[in-house]
Amino acid sequence: QVQLVESGGGLVQAGESLRLSCAASGGTFSRYFMGWFRQAPGKERDVVAAISWSGGETYYENSVKVRFTFSRDNDKNTVYLQMNSLKPEHTAVYYCEAGSSSEYQCVGTMGVEYDYWGQGTQITVSS
Repeated sequence: QVQLVESGGGLVQAGESLRLSCAASGGTFSRYFMGWFRQAPGKERDVVAAISWSGGETYYENSVKVRFTFSRDNDKNTVYLQMNSLKPEHTAVYYCEAGSSSEYQCVGTMGVEYDYWGQGTQITVSS
């Protein structure tokens, strides 16, 4: 059983930056690909970014490709999402999720591919 705890959310103004962190415990962290998902009020939870177990492969949703950077530190069992030039449309609850890597899958871009998730952290971007 993997436990995930997100931190770093908050209220910022448009154009500012935030760095989210997600600390994992209870499993072998390097066995999991990781993802950040977000859910805005009244909308479905969608993937923002994903990273392979080694960090060598990443995926970004088109609207965040230039603004966000996903990284991981397997020694610290932690992933990070650096979010720059935030916009009001980035307002949502952000969830950290973990999925089991295999020889057939090293990164996941859909929610069904993930097995564990945290409680989420709220990001509010004011205009």
